[in-house]
Amino acid sequence: MSKKFFVFVVISLILVSIPLADAQQAKKVPRIGYLTGSSFSSQLARIEAFRQALRELGHLEGKNIIIEWRYAEEKLDRLPALAAELVRLKVEVIVTAGATNTRAAKEATTTIPIVMAQDPDPVGNGFVASLARPGGNITGLSSLTADLSGKRLELLKEILPKLSRVAVLGTSASPGMAQQLRETELAAGAFGVQLQYLDVLGPKDIETAFREARKGRADAVLVLRGPVLNSQRTQVVELAVKSRLPATYPQSEYVENGGLMSYGVSETDLFRRAATYVDKILKGAKPADLPVEQPTKFELIINLKTAKQIGLTIPPNLLARADKVIK
Repeated sequence: MSKKFFVFVVISLILVSIPLADAQQAKKVPRIGYLTGSSFSSQLARIEAFRQALRELGHLEGKNIIIEWRYAEEKLDRLPALAAELVRLKVEVIVTAGATNTRAAKEATTTIPIVMAQDPDPVGNGFVASLARPGGNITGLSSLTADLSGKRLELLKEILPKLSRVAVLGTSASPGMAQQLRETELAAGAFGVQLQYLDVLGPKDIETAFREARKGRADAVLVLRGPVLNSQRTQVVELAVKSRLPATYPQSEYVENGGLMSYGVSETDLFRRAATYVDKILKGAKPADLPVEQPTKFELIINLKTAKQIGLTIPPNLLARADKVIK
């Protein structure tokens, strides 16, 4: 082979490889990280709402996007490792399914955009500077849980007009708990209801809390939002029914598991809207420039089967206002 011909071949190969490399770069499929402390089954409705919204925006899982799903399966101590794993994978954005998950993601990265699908107090939790101007690598949706605690107490009062004592189950270490308690106390003062706060720091405290509620002659139970109670919601619901105590919950999953009543933000709506943040970030928007949105859809769910079990009659006007009634 002559020297000129050899040089020609080498140059030709280089020129051919350039468009191939460009094409490979153009075909790079963006990765989205999804981080939750819960299990897949408990997140099913929210996940499907998120996926459906992504599809409507043109992002098809397995085709032009890859979603890296990470579930802690209720073992919250696994969250930091799962968040670090998503960072190592160099995902374009991390979607978090609650404040505890957002905290783990925040500690794992200050550069990868993080989208909160829900958070009771994004400013108080230190995730954003303000709702209008997040200012860092985190944005998303606020669930405004604290503002709803008073409404749940009001609903209990509708069911039990003579309501005088309510056992409040919460976890003092949970993000946003102080704000939820303040709101509940304000409502209790307005309704003339005495509160018995029972701190549930771990699963072992749940049975003790219900025992104390019965000792304190509570008329009903109000469960505040938090990862500990949510991860043990089956036990919470069963003990409430066993104690024949009417209970109101912050999330629909409790009622689907046999709880009496829930009132709160539509979780599926928040996760659907989280997809719009992902879409904007994949198109070049910065989290710091995307204001945190507040909830627009709320839902009241009542389980009539549970009401019958504990010998309770739900007022017809309350049933008429329910978004869903389980019979």
